[in-house]
Amino acid sequence: MNEASGTEGTGNRDTGGLVLNLECTLAAPPDDVFRMLTNSAELVKWWGPHGFIIPAADVNLAEGGRYRFSMTPPDGEQFHLSGEFLEIDPPWRLVYTFRWEEPAPDDRETVVDLSLGSTGTGTRLVLSQGPFLTDERLELHRNGWTESFEKLQVALGGGT
Repeated sequence: MNEASGTEGTGNRDTGGLVLNLECTLAAPPDDVFRMLTNSAELVKWWGPHGFIIPAADVNLAEGGRYRFSMTPPDGEQFHLSGEFLEIDPPWRLVYTFRWEEPAPDDRETVVDLSLGSTGTGTRLVLSQGPFLTDERLELHRNGWTESFEKLQVALGGGT
């Protein structure tokens, strides 16, 4: 990953909470990155923080279609996340809901908005997710996405 940055805001009247913003530059064209973001067989290679295993990723890539991932942490029990695709514009944009099926008390459904842009030699991937209820939940997702993007770069053949 050539660059990674993140900022969070305090939200606004429209979202009613905290929003995570991250971006990274990946050494692959937008078509390849979009495939990695949407194909079950590719998602299991990179999704989740370091040390997590994704034994199953079911994706119905259609507006209104649903997805469900099973995740196993290094020293814990399997848990799940799921959601619905709200907008799909290959290879430039992907918007979907994100919901933990075994939520913590401060969890609530959020919306993930992924925008891709060509850099000429790669892809600029911009993520926005929210609204979050607490700073702690925002930071948990910041760490998860940051490590996932590092794993995505490796899966795309871009090294560590």
